[in-house]
Amino acid sequence: MSASPDIADSVLLPGHDVPLGRYTTVRRLLPHRERRMVGAWCFVDHFGPDDVSGRPGMQVPPHPHTGLQTVTWLVDGLIEHRDSLGSHQLITPGRLNLMTSGHGIAHSEFTPPEHPDGMHGLQLWIALPEDARHGPARFEHHAALPSRRDGDVTVTVVIGKLGDQRSPAGVHSPLVGAELVHHAATRHTLDLDPAFEHGVLVMSGEVTVAGTPLASGSLLYLGGGRDHLELESAGPARLFLIGGAPFDEPLVMWWNFVGRSHDDIVRARTQWTAGERFGAVAGCDADPLPAPELPTVRLKARDRHGNTY
Repeated sequence: MSASPDIADSVLLPGHDVPLGRYTTVRRLLPHRERRMVGAWCFVDHFGPDDVSGRPGMQVPPHPHTGLQTVTWLVDGLIEHRDSLGSHQLITPGRLNLMTSGHGIAHSEFTPPEHPDGMHGLQLWIALPEDARHGPARFEHHAALPSRRDGDVTVTVVIGKLGDQRSPAGVHSPLVGAELVHHAATRHTLDLDPAFEHGVLVMSGEVTVAGTPLASGSLLYLGGGRDHLELESAGPARLFLIGGAPFDEPLVMWWNFVGRSHDDIVRARTQWTAGERFGAVAGCDADPLPAPELPTVRLKARDRHGNTY
């Protein structure tokens, strides 16, 4: 096994709190001023663990997306998904919801009135490459995902490929998203694809990743060229690994849209406001979210390092 890159190649990306609707606050970890993307992963929100007993939980009315895939992964709680394709799915822990926006889709996310006391999970975005971003929208729900037990660690491949295990979810670029559950204090070596760059999010517990101590809610960017990763936990912990081939297409990200130019974003916003392109979310009585006002300057495309074009 070859040596991993030096620890200096790692960048700690602390999150910041962002309100999501009226009742939920998330920790936003990507995009970050130090690192906009990890592979095609361009957006990471971590929410909870929260006590939502006697509270509404997640309440996000219909809103649009373009140019991305959304990955919703729950550890605790329930979310009811509806979209403009007519999909209606209750999201439960350990099951993957993957929504591909393509040219455009709208969806809503609500915690049902009868729900567990806890809420904890992730929502992540994957940027679609040019040859897929104008394609048709689709929705996938996967209850069965490849998983393996290695000592005191359970590894579940949520999306993409890790080692010889591949998720059934449809993707458009080489990537991985995997949950790592440490059931007790343990040391663990995880094999990686050195062609990928990677990041590790700690969802709960305290873990040392590649020599860096991490607390819950932190994302460590690991760079590329690693063929393995050393993990050590002092007790039970839960991590989420993201990675992929470096994504070299410049992006414009604004509100819920991922495009390639200022004009892409203006067009999507105009069509959402006019009730065009994205369709209606059947079965949801909430009013759609209005788009915010555009900035007074032109939006600039940025590469994965944050450089403008």
